[in-house]
Formats: sequence, structure tokens, C-alpha cells
Amino acid sequence: RARDTLTDETVALKKVRMDNEKDGMPISSLREITLLLELQHPNIVELKEVVVGNHLESIFLVMGYCEQDLASLLENMQTPFSEAQVKCIILQVLKGLQYLHENYIIHRDLKVSNLLMTDKGCVKIADFGLARTYGMPPKPMTPKVVTLWAAGCILAELLAHKPLLPGTSEIHQIDLIVQLLGTPNENIWPGFSKLPLATQYTLRKQPYNNLKHRFPWLSEAGLRLLNFLFMYDPKKRATAKDCLESSYFKEKPLPCEPELMPTFPHHRNKRVASTAVESQAKRSKP
Repeated sequence: RARDTLTDETVALKKVRMDNEKDGMPISSLREITLLLELQHPNIVELKEVVVGNHLESIFLVMGYCEQDLASLLENMQTPFSEAQVKCIILQVLKGLQYLHENYIIHRDLKVSNLLMTDKGCVKIADFGLARTYGMPPKPMTPKVVTLWAAGCILAELLAHKPLLPGTSEIHQIDLIVQLLGTPNENIWPGFSKLPLATQYTLRKQPYNNLKHRFPWLSEAGLRLLNFLFMYDPKKRATAKDCLESSYFKEKPLPCEPELMPTFPHHRNKRVASTAVESQAKRSKP
């Protein structure tokens, strides 16, 4: 966190990790800067400028300041978000995603720790280091991204107050998906048997979709939305635009307005402050 001495505005500084780079700035940082300079949307974090410190290794992105990230909030909240508040959060995420997709950008690292929230309840998608532009025909992209089935998992985590698919490895992750959604096959996912690794790994036989058992209290519209987000067949999976039109957001409890979201203690600031106090105490010891 920093203060702009010209405008007196509080901003966030994100240091570019150089990590022994010999050929200039890392490609992920260049992509993030290039994309963020083009993007302007209330639910996308704002890049104000790029500044250089005393050394070329000290390069910082100056960004709009958000008081919280959702991961810290979920970890520290004494009472979980209400369903109306969950709807408010996920609607903003979907609006940001719709804007990105309309501009041919995929984020590829959506998770609660990359969703920031201001004290006025405005949710902003952040961390575009893995984001890429796409077009037709699609260009090859590395499959080594971190976050899988992002929007559906975020909604489910907010509703359940814990991660939906906490896999400890890729194989474990696949097994948890099969336990929850059933074993994929050609009927529900045409072309599944032709996937490169489909014949190299035997999935457990599990014929049922267990979303309703995991969320027994959720309305039919809510379950329908989750199911559309978790469709195995990419052609049937809901887009951000589809989700925004879901009847789930039109039924009670209705989404609360962002301005009516509760405010929270600044957990990140507390953590930094306590670390600073500990460091000062250590320096003061004789």
C-alpha cells in the first residue's frame, strides 16, 4: 500500500518479480501490463501506471487499492457470507468475466485469492499474469495453468464456505470431480474417448451427479446454474453472459447491492502491522 503524493490517493504497488531475468522483464508481466492498460471496467483491477525504483530490478505496477481479497476474508470471517451477499459477489465476477471474454481475453487463474474487494463492496478481478488473448482459429497455449473450472468453483466455495474440490494433485483432483459429477463418457461429453490421456488412466465408475447432495438447501435455479458451470462438454458449459441471465439471480434472496455489503477489518494490514511490530521488537533487543 502506498500514497500518491500528488493526488493523496491510496494505491497498491505490485512489484514485478525479475527472478534472475537476463533478457528484460518477464513475459508474464509484459502480458499483464499490456492487457491491463487496455481494460477499463468496474470489476477489473485498474492499472494506473508502471514506475521504476532506484534500480532496474525495482519495477512496480501502480494499481487501484482494494482493502481485501476474498481468500483472506473467507479465512477470517466469523460468520459466512449470506446467499444474498454471495449473489452480489458472483454477479460482479461474472460481469468482469463477460467484459474480458467480449474483448477476447481469458484470465486462466481465477480463484478467490485473485478477487479483490473494496470497502464499498466492489469486487475486482486481479492478477493477469497468466491471462491471454485468443481468436479464431485459436493459437496453441500451454496447458500448465493453475486454476481449473474457475467460476463454478468460486460460486460453490462461497456457498459452501469451503473449497469444493480441494485436490492435492491432478489425479486426486480428477477423482474428486468424478465423485461429485459422475464419470464422463461419450454421451455427456462427445469426443471424450479421443482425448490424449483418456486411454492411459482408468476413472472410477460413478454414474451420479452429486451436486444436489452437496447443496441440499440450494434452489433448483441455483443447482441448474452450478450444473451449467460444471458441464463436462465445453460446448454446453455456461458462458458468463448465460450466467448473468440465470433465474437464480432473480429469485429470493435477491442479490444485495455492493454498497450494502458488510465492511471488514483489514486483515492484510493487520498481518503487515504485526510483522512490523515483531521486527521492531527484535531490533530493540539488547
